[in-house]
Amino acid sequence: MKVLVVEDNIKLLKSILDELNNHFETESCSDGEEALYMIEQNIYDLIVLDLMLPNLSGIEILKCMREKFIDTPVLILTAKESLNDKVKAFEIGANDYLTKPFYMEELVARIYAILRTNGKMQARNSIDFKDLHLDLNKRRVFVKDEEIELQNKQFNLLEYLLLNKGSILLKEQIYDRIWGIDSDVTIEIVEVYISHLRKKLSKYGYDKCIKTKRKVGYMFDDK
Repeated sequence: MKVLVVEDNIKLLKSILDELNNHFETESCSDGEEALYMIEQNIYDLIVLDLMLPNLSGIEILKCMREKFIDTPVLILTAKESLNDKVKAFEIGANDYLTKPFYMEELVARIYAILRTNGKMQARNSIDFKDLHLDLNKRRVFVKDEEIELQNKQFNLLEYLLLNKGSILLKEQIYDRIWGIDSDVTIEIVEVYISHLRKKLSKYGYDKCIKTKRKVGYMFDDK
């Protein structure tokens, strides 16, 4: 798997490359115009793209890519306050976003998730956490031999939390992933579904693993 990382913060770029080199073949640049040239000249499996870049912004790069029918998956790196840029990036064709600062483990998990979703990697068949088992093909959840019946979005929410185990997910990220930015429901639906999911897991004690990070989001962790 070949990943291009576009980031103008050289210290952060180095940290990202140090982590991703353990998983993928990587190339990098810190200039918008250079990034677009590299994207047009090479084939990448995924692009990690910062929004704030010299000479050409991440939004402009993404727009040029999609106009030229370059459908390479893009993971946006963005500052917490730039909600409008996030929305615009999704409208243009971004696949996911990660808000700075972030954990490198979460970055890797999100990249793998995008690659699986886009068929770049063989999809995993299950997710296991202690006695909790998610069958991703049949979309069924078990604790040992006992099945927990979850509705579609409840299953999606549990899967998303487990894929990012140990990492904080912003409420906005959960909303965008599970309902989509074009959904008519309000973002408060996230709290409702977290509550429902906790109730479904409470019989087995796994409700305590869904941690609320006040005014930030949620995290699945047993610590």
